[in-house]
Amino acid sequence: MAVYVDDAIWKWANKRWCHMLADDEAELHRFASRIGIHRSAYQGPPKTSAPHYDLTGFERDRAVRMGALAVDRAGILAVFRKVKVTGAKGTRRAVTAAAE
Repeated sequence: MAVYVDDAIWKWANKRWCHMLADDEAELHRFASRIGIHRSAYQGPPKTSAPHYDLTGFERDRAVRMGALAVDRAGILAVFRKVKVTGAKGTRRAVTAAAE
């Protein structure tokens, strides 16, 4: 399992931000905790369609130093598609072919 961050390119509140996603939601939360991101920063269903955290550029750098994989826009979109929650009840699609 892996954790992924895209480029910190969008601006908000005088900072640059990026997304952090993971192959598994539990891994996403563990990694966020390891890099000092509080669980209250989590964004996921039902408010958003994919479990993720928004990170500042500084937090992104720390995530990469601690093992997150830096991916481009196409890479983060591929992960987003894998972990996207489908259906009204939030049924998660399988993230690996073996699990399907």
